[in-house]
Amino acid sequence: MMLSSIMDIDGSYMEDFFSSDPEKWLSSVRQIKNTVIGNTKQKIALLDMGIVSRLVQLMMDESTSLEMLLECVIVLNSLARCNNGSRVEHLLKSGVLIVLFRGLSHSDLKYIEACLRCLRTIFLSDVAPTDIIFQEPTLVPLLVSLMNHSRGTQECVATLFSCCCKTEEQQVVLCSSGAISELIPLLTTNVYKVQMPTLKCIAQMSYQNQAVSAEIISASCNEEQMIKLLTRLLARAKTTEMQIAAAKCLTNLHRAGVISPRDPAISIKTLSTLVRMCKKDKTIAERVEGAETLSYLIEVDLDLQQTASVADHVIISLASYFRVNTNEDDETLTSEQELSLKKAAFKAFAALGANDEDIRKKIIETENLMDHIVQAFAEANTQVQLAAVRCMHSLSRSVQQLRTSFQDHACWQPLMKMLQSNASNEVLIAASSTLCNLLLEFSPSKEHMLQQGAIDLLVDLTKRDDPALRLNGVWALMNMAFQTEQKVKERILKTVGPDQLFRLLSDPDGAILMKTLGLLRNLLSNKPHIDNIMANHGQKIIQAAVVLILEGDHPTAIKEQSLCILANIADGDTAKDFIMTNDDVLKKLMNYMNHTSIKLQVAAVFCVTNLIWSEDEDALERQAKLKDLGFQKTLQHLLSTNDSSLFDKVKTALQQFA
Repeated sequence: MMLSSIMDIDGSYMEDFFSSDPEKWLSSVRQIKNTVIGNTKQKIALLDMGIVSRLVQLMMDESTSLEMLLECVIVLNSLARCNNGSRVEHLLKSGVLIVLFRGLSHSDLKYIEACLRCLRTIFLSDVAPTDIIFQEPTLVPLLVSLMNHSRGTQECVATLFSCCCKTEEQQVVLCSSGAISELIPLLTTNVYKVQMPTLKCIAQMSYQNQAVSAEIISASCNEEQMIKLLTRLLARAKTTEMQIAAAKCLTNLHRAGVISPRDPAISIKTLSTLVRMCKKDKTIAERVEGAETLSYLIEVDLDLQQTASVADHVIISLASYFRVNTNEDDETLTSEQELSLKKAAFKAFAALGANDEDIRKKIIETENLMDHIVQAFAEANTQVQLAAVRCMHSLSRSVQQLRTSFQDHACWQPLMKMLQSNASNEVLIAASSTLCNLLLEFSPSKEHMLQQGAIDLLVDLTKRDDPALRLNGVWALMNMAFQTEQKVKERILKTVGPDQLFRLLSDPDGAILMKTLGLLRNLLSNKPHIDNIMANHGQKIIQAAVVLILEGDHPTAIKEQSLCILANIADGDTAKDFIMTNDDVLKKLMNYMNHTSIKLQVAAVFCVTNLIWSEDEDALERQAKLKDLGFQKTLQHLLSTNDSSLFDKVKTALQQFA
């Protein structure tokens, strides 16, 4: 059956290749090579006939001649170029990596180069097991040692490393194996096929790795520092591909903290290069990569965001990413290209508007961005959806826009719908973060969301396994409770329930605990609200939010928040009794007045002041009790403090005593 199929393709030379006569193998494999090169149909047919296993068998045979080995690996390389993931998987399952890695230790350079070329072809495929080169401890050092044998080995090894370096551990392995000292000189070769994979490898090694980036930036070649080597490759005379690759290296080194954002290499050259890549005269791929790299460059630095926002009309350039398949465009884009452009624009707009109100205003006023964002919420492509939500989150930091554009587009509706969907945790985290802003006291969306069941939705988030979702749920509830009506506060407390509140106050994540205390602090504001809530939930609140927190091993900021809750309780009329009748709480107040932390002392003294405020009913009785317990004496001792804030609080407290 097999022979019949083979004969259909050609005939004798295939029969010779599978024969037991070694004299026929070399000529037959050469004919196979000539048949498959450039002929996808023949490649697929031969793959289906098991030719790979035969090639691997020959290459594993110690008696196979060098000439035969070279022909076999050339055929394998051609078969790997099928541009089909399943065909590459076929090669991988047949054991080609074993023989190719083995070939790297051969004495003949041509054979080594041929094996490297085949490995390069395989690892450029999406289905390649990129971590495999790090599993054998001797393989990376071997590849590093081969790098400078020829231009071919330089190109192939740099490509392999750029494809396979994905994790922090792998970055460290390359660095410790001496890859950096071998890579840097390649930037000066002026051989494009060598420079490009080298740049891509440096970008991969430096991404979010401060230690490796520090090694890279300290490297030099012919007394020329790394930063200058990379900056030279940003020149307009270089290809656009090279400019972007060099800009990515500089961006990653900057974000890793080894190049200052004020360095002209970043603030002028890299930034302007990336802004230029967003122009319509660039290819779709270049515009996408330019915008995404720009967003990463400026993401956390206000000065870079402000500089970028006025650089070469970048906002207008990014807005054009949404004008696809219109009369303005010279080409019709595929659906995938449209989505890539949108995702890149959302990312760039999110970074541009992260910190500056004026920039946000410019963004929102350009090209109906809010419409594009809301439409993208329903996008099936998760990455586009996520980029859109993060863009809205960035823009939602604007007080003005929350009152205008966000209200005009009813952005809360798709966000709430998204939180009730099966979206990924990444999307849910971004969406719930945006809701936190939409629930701020001055946001017109707040009332609409309350009417549509936002409290139930947010309480459900506080019960999720993902800490980020629990945090956002509590954070949004905290914002909702700020200066709101008593009936809303009661609904929040009732929906959360004592058991869930206690779980949140026991959460191992400090940020969740902090926001839960912030929620209680907002609930316990306004005297009538304080008294009402304490009348219904007082003992549980005192125990969970005060006693357990103040007794626990928590940071100062968390204990300060707990004392502030206690101060709010002390500001109530009847709620004060929960403190005045609790000797344990009063003892804790005294202890924190004598604490080594000024912040905790200030919070404790403020609580005492509220308890003994002279204008409140029954103040004399409370003053007398605290005086008997030594509070007045402790306050007098605190007058010797050198901290002005604490001194003022102590002075105010002492003035209350009759």
